[in-house]
Amino acid sequence: DEIDSLCSCRGEPTEHEATRKMKSELLVQMDGVASATNSDPTKSVIILGASNFPWNIDDAFLRRLEKRIYVPLPDSKGREELLRLTLQSVDIQGDVDLELISDQLDGYSASDVVVVCRDAAFMSMRKAIKGKTVEQIKAIPMAVMKAPITKDDFNLAIKKCQKTATEADIKKFEEWNEEYGSSV
Repeated sequence: DEIDSLCSCRGEPTEHEATRKMKSELLVQMDGVASATNSDPTKSVIILGASNFPWNIDDAFLRRLEKRIYVPLPDSKGREELLRLTLQSVDIQGDVDLELISDQLDGYSASDVVVVCRDAAFMSMRKAIKGKTVEQIKAIPMAVMKAPITKDDFNLAIKKCQKTATEADIKKFEEWNEEYGSSV
């Protein structure tokens, strides 16, 4: 994850000499791995990296990363599945419609969806402890603290947790994908 921090463009004025040498050695090793796998396919190595800033990756590293796959923001079905996965260990009130919530989260990244779920899950606890002393909080039954998540909890969480990807961000990713991306 965050391969751009390791494989960023070389030659920046603020780059430390040790960092430049490490990047050069990494490039040499990547070449060595590639030539070794050509002679013996049973000794294959797959380098898998993820980045939120692929345009910061040095061109020499990009050339060695043969497949560059853009993963767009999740669609409605993807967000709904992510909601189900994230919320599988918590109670949800029966009238909560995850498909409807998924539609409300259009433009949210996967991590944004997780943040909304976490925030909604903590709503009942926040309500229960608001304005109480430490002693009063200790006396609150666990069942109250872990009340099922309601539609209102989700609505408040969605209002509070805004999406982080802007239209400009998405456009930049799509432009980068057009220039450097690979077909799957």
